[in-house]
Amino acid sequence: MNKIVFNSYQEFWPYYLTLHSKRGTRLLHVVGLLVGILILTLSCCFLKFSYLFLAPIAGYTFAWISHFFIEKNRPAAWQYPWWSFISDFKMASLVLRGKL
Repeated sequence: MNKIVFNSYQEFWPYYLTLHSKRGTRLLHVVGLLVGILILTLSCCFLKFSYLFLAPIAGYTFAWISHFFIEKNRPAAWQYPWWSFISDFKMASLVLRGKL
């Protein structure tokens, strides 16, 4: 597998969107992100810090299921974890505001 090289986030974002072209993929990413944030918040509120590890597991489970079964591609996070993480929030914001 050849690694695609991006020199900036502005170059990466359009590529990220091509990997998330289907509505179901985007919705599952949003659900995963919101579940992850909920777990993180509840863990902190109830001082159950041992549950913090569940937040990324929940988020990525929804996202990766969408890639494997809906989009049928490889998650961008495997090559670009930080830009993908940022893009998940950007995409979720756009989806929730009805702009994507």
